[in-house]
Amino acid sequence: MKSPGVVLGVDPGLATVGYGVVDLQGREPRCVAYGCIRTEAYLDLGARLRIIREDLAALIERYEPQWAAVEKLFFNRNVTTGIAVAHARGVILLGIAETGVKLAEYSPQEIKSQLLGYGRAEKHQMQSMVQKTLKLSEKPTPDDAADGLAIALCHLKQLQRNAKWK
Repeated sequence: MKSPGVVLGVDPGLATVGYGVVDLQGREPRCVAYGCIRTEAYLDLGARLRIIREDLAALIERYEPQWAAVEKLFFNRNVTTGIAVAHARGVILLGIAETGVKLAEYSPQEIKSQLLGYGRAEKHQMQSMVQKTLKLSEKPTPDDAADGLAIALCHLKQLQRNAKWK
């Protein structure tokens, strides 16, 4: 069976967009890269969204993922922050669509369930599982980048389960 190839996981945000790039080597996932796209608060919204779009396009060009997995929005209490993140998420989805990379979306609970078997796991548990799964020497930081890796791993596990990377 053919490998699903490279998966880009994206944790949307306006100030910080976390990303993780994972490749499947046989049956073992391998960390290719992880980090954050950052925008400064003093910039206007349009400038911040442009930075996200341009930096995301550069990541896609550099790593050539076959899939991109993006976390769905979860509104807790701060609707104002949620709207800003929704703007960024829209730009991320558009940027991915423009490249032709296949897209998948997962809720935070789906990601936790896929990796830990429990949808209400805590952040430190997720980071430990990402570290263990990818055989990293330390927990990936910052949190947003670790989340990007978790999202990519979630999608790889889903692909393995469904064997739909043909």
